[in-house]
Amino acid sequence: MIQFDHVQTAHCESGVISNMFRHYGLSISEPMAFGIGAGIFFGHLPFVKVNGVPGTTYRIWPGAIFQRVCSRLGVKMQSQKFSAPAKAMEALDTVLAKGIPVGVLSSVYYLPYFPPAYRFHFNAHNLVIYGKNGANYQVSDPIMDTVTEIDPQSLAEARFAKGFPEPRGKMYYPVKVPKDVSLEKPVRQGIAQACHYMLKVPVPMFGVKGIRFLAKRMRHYPEKVGDRRSVLYLGNVIRMQEEIGTGGAGFRFMYAAFLQEAAMLLSKPELGVLSKELTGIGDLWRNFAFQAGRVCKSRAADDVSYRELSEMLLQCAAAEEGFFKRLANVKL
Repeated sequence: MIQFDHVQTAHCESGVISNMFRHYGLSISEPMAFGIGAGIFFGHLPFVKVNGVPGTTYRIWPGAIFQRVCSRLGVKMQSQKFSAPAKAMEALDTVLAKGIPVGVLSSVYYLPYFPPAYRFHFNAHNLVIYGKNGANYQVSDPIMDTVTEIDPQSLAEARFAKGFPEPRGKMYYPVKVPKDVSLEKPVRQGIAQACHYMLKVPVPMFGVKGIRFLAKRMRHYPEKVGDRRSVLYLGNVIRMQEEIGTGGAGFRFMYAAFLQEAAMLLSKPELGVLSKELTGIGDLWRNFAFQAGRVCKSRAADDVSYRELSEMLLQCAAAEEGFFKRLANVKL
């Protein structure tokens, strides 16, 4: 049996990073992992359908945080994908037998320890398999409050779920983890990259531009797609904000916590001030989600409320643009 220290976190990818690295003696908090990996982001992709409706993301694409943190901290990972479940499960057993905890990519829908209301087709959920109890696998899922177990059939189904993206049995584990790492340079790199992606990506669907892009489309939902699809579209924006991992506001709160740590690490009190500002922006997002939820439940007149929701998104965009410009101007 592998002794694995499970700590509940807010988000699966940054949580697995923090828990797995700590197992090897490299202790970084979840907010620090999220910040170094430049996880904060926004994107609205009308051509990428999630359950039949346009996709919205409040964080960088899955896997990018892990890749960036490993690169900046000098961690080397072994990663594999497989063509068949039998090969994937055999490879997992082989690595576990060596006493190595293994990260796996899975679909939330096939994880039986999740409450039914949270089991939907999301194929980019990270968790750690750290051992076996008989035939069952021992699971450290970072968004759960304690460790749990999963049967082999459910785990295989979760690792080979169909849909976009296909996990294809992906598993990964460290082969080199430095125990003494300087965080100053990785923190600076993470901040610079986050500011670039929020302000300077020349695509109207990403960053601050993406928030305004969604605001303009949302204003015209009722007449463009009809009342029923308007509710579906809006409901998915809320779901991605409030139920997928930490959601939009939660990612803003996590990045604010990262800036607090960075302020002390770099002796830059300006980052502490900006941390408080971003917390306020997170509150704007939460208020938007509350009002959008009222519209979905028909507690407000749709034709007026969609215009109001659009204005709230424009307010979030203006606030984030000012915030990231000030962050980019801090001399690190």
